Amino acid sequence: MVCNGLPQRSARTPPHTVRTQEPRSVILYEYPFNERLRTYLRLEQLFRRLGELIARPHPLDHHYALVTMFEVMDVAARADLKADVLKDLEKHKHQLDAYRGNPSISEEALDGVIAQLDQCFAALNAQTGKAGQALTENDWLMSIRSRVGIPGGTCGFDLPAYYAWQHRPPQDRQHDLHHWAATLGPLAESVYVLLRLLRDSGLPQKVAAERGQFQQNLPQGRTFQLLRLAIDPALQLIPEISGNRLIVSVRLMRQEEGGRLVPSTEDAAFELTLCA
Repeated sequence: MVCNGLPQRSARTPPHTVRTQEPRSVILYEYPFNERLRTYLRLEQLFRRLGELIARPHPLDHHYALVTMFEVMDVAARADLKADVLKDLEKHKHQLDAYRGNPSISEEALDGVIAQLDQCFAALNAQTGKAGQALTENDWLMSIRSRVGIPGGTCGFDLPAYYAWQHRPPQDRQHDLHHWAATLGPLAESVYVLLRLLRDSGLPQKVAAERGQFQQNLPQGRTFQLLRLAIDPALQLIPEISGNRLIVSVRLMRQEEGGRLVPSTEDAAFELTLCA
């Protein structure tokens, strides 16, 4: 069980246990309510992709691992991103500190989560400049970065040294990639922790869309940051989600041959979670 993202004493899972992912029997859609969270979700997707690509041995996977690192650097280039992440880490720590002494909250689990927030804050704060700035000092990497946006721009005749690197043993390439990716590690871990706490703050509810339409007014005085929608893929419905601080709306669509989306007029049920 979870209470505002905190493990209760009755929970059988140990501290630091991350909530398991939704079953494969549903498709999970997420809709962020603000631009900062959009950035966090984009970074999370890139970091997860990077982890999968590095683990594979093929040179093409490692090429796209580098491309993904450059994408992270582009997203992280926003001047206030690091400050936003640090501010959110500090905010969550103060919120969790307020639960001390609550008999329904495990102090041991609470201490573990706060310690994790402290570690993320210290590691990210210790980095100078923006995420990945250390990589910009590597001329060889930057020569690749300058050409990945050009169609076919990383051919062997354009970048012979890069071509030679791609022919090195997989373990050598993976060692290099892990070394370069480590500079992005503090940001990745901070984003993972913040999104996990946010997702754990919501309680899922079963709702029904009548004739493919669903609307729900949001309570005043509470600001939600993320909507999560889980739907059975067997329904073959695609949700179009919109929302603001007052209301959320979901329109279920069906995809025709050729890819065109048309509104569904059938009643359908799905699971909705609002995370503050």
